[in-house]
Amino acid sequence: MNNNDIKNIVVVGGGTAGWLTAGILAAKCVREQGRDINITLIESATIGNVGVGEGTWPSLRTTLQALGVSESDFIRDCDATFKQGARFNRWTEDSDTDFYYHPLMLPANVGPLNTITHWLNKFNSSGLSYSQATCHQEAACEAGLAPKAITTPEYQGNLNYAYHLDTNKFSTFIKEHCVKNLNVIHKVDDVVGVRAEPDGAISALTLADGSELNGDFYIDCSGFSALLIDKHFKVPFIDKSDVLFCDSAVAVQCPYELEPDIASHTLSTATGSGWIWDIGLQSRRGIGHVYSSRHTSDEAAEQVLRNYIGEKARDLPVKAIKYTPGHREKFWIKNCVAVGLSAGFVEPLEASSILLVELSAYWIAEKLPLKNSGLSRCEQQFNDIFRYRWDSIIEFLKLHYCLSNRRDSQFWRDNTDPDSIPRELLNKLDMWQEKSPSILDFLSRADVFPLESYCYVLYGMNFKTTTHDPGDKNLKSTEHKINRQRKNLDALLSSLPKNRQLIDAIKKHGLQKI
Repeated sequence: MNNNDIKNIVVVGGGTAGWLTAGILAAKCVREQGRDINITLIESATIGNVGVGEGTWPSLRTTLQALGVSESDFIRDCDATFKQGARFNRWTEDSDTDFYYHPLMLPANVGPLNTITHWLNKFNSSGLSYSQATCHQEAACEAGLAPKAITTPEYQGNLNYAYHLDTNKFSTFIKEHCVKNLNVIHKVDDVVGVRAEPDGAISALTLADGSELNGDFYIDCSGFSALLIDKHFKVPFIDKSDVLFCDSAVAVQCPYELEPDIASHTLSTATGSGWIWDIGLQSRRGIGHVYSSRHTSDEAAEQVLRNYIGEKARDLPVKAIKYTPGHREKFWIKNCVAVGLSAGFVEPLEASSILLVELSAYWIAEKLPLKNSGLSRCEQQFNDIFRYRWDSIIEFLKLHYCLSNRRDSQFWRDNTDPDSIPRELLNKLDMWQEKSPSILDFLSRADVFPLESYCYVLYGMNFKTTTHDPGDKNLKSTEHKINRQRKNLDALLSSLPKNRQLIDAIKKHGLQKI
């Protein structure tokens, strides 16, 4: 590797991954750090975006703010609504009353976890779930409430929140912002080849018009085609379908007949061969069935989706997607790093795809060396960190499946087979039967899903930890704190508007600038 300065970054591929990555690098490296770097994004005019994942994490608020985006403009232009978590239906018992929440708020400090679970399992007669006992957000979601009021400034909230959005509109919105305000160079052409150095590092990209595009560092955001990480570098793909069985999806865009309330959460409903997402945007619902092709046919999976929607689904066109759950063996090699679908994809259950794009782009922006000679040390560190992150995401997603008591189909019987569960997760579940989960069970701050997320799923799905009796004094203290939190809940809920009410107000008046 030569010792030239890194002056030109080329992002291959647009869409959410490409434009978010380009925007974060422009905002952090150029505007904030003052580096003399040109960022060029090249995308094909003929290859479209996958564009079905519509859920995000609260991290996107920080990203949009860092890019200098107005939250009001973003909500208006991207059909965006507020997301405060996910409601999981029929994942444990497959009954009408079977549901739990994974909210975006951390649990309140109402006592030691061991005491809370002891109180919930043995002494609580009020029927509260773990989420209800430790967090206000489930109640806000059940009431269809927004996480803030119209008087709350942009990117701030009474409750933590992320967004649901139209990914195609979002890609266009971020593209226009990056080109106009962050000086990202936009080029439309097809990449048809790579000119490489003797060691394999990329020297230039060959384009369909016969020209070349030169860069010092390349970011592969070309989606499932993985033009650089796969087609050029031949980095192997690690198939994880032995752990996560879902490998297909059918999705529809379902217009509203009227203007009903908009759910303040993602709705995830388990089926006999997978699960259905249901996301409320301003003008429509995005609904899709994620399923295992080994456990059902494409025709049957589509019928399950149409049955879920009802009569109005009869004429709605369906978009079908096939994928292999897994990720690259390496993500960074030489002077190229894969970000987005080119790096891997598992499934949209916990909306981790856009989050991984953000995490990757921020890491690159923070660590990118000044000269090419420093790339090798970044390569090893990035690969170690993101391999750990992918493994931890896969483990957390599997948690949702392997805790189920459903045995009504081969899909669920296979998912609860210990042979399909990662060894690390099996060890944790074994420990957690005797001792409540602890921060000590997690190895790194690089964990995408922390202890609190595990607790919401574990105890939402009725996982039992053998708790020792914490004593009458501690139990009464916990009960007092939980009851006090519940009393404060009414005041909070009465101060928040409905989700659609706030969206309509933002479209009309805008939010207060910070």
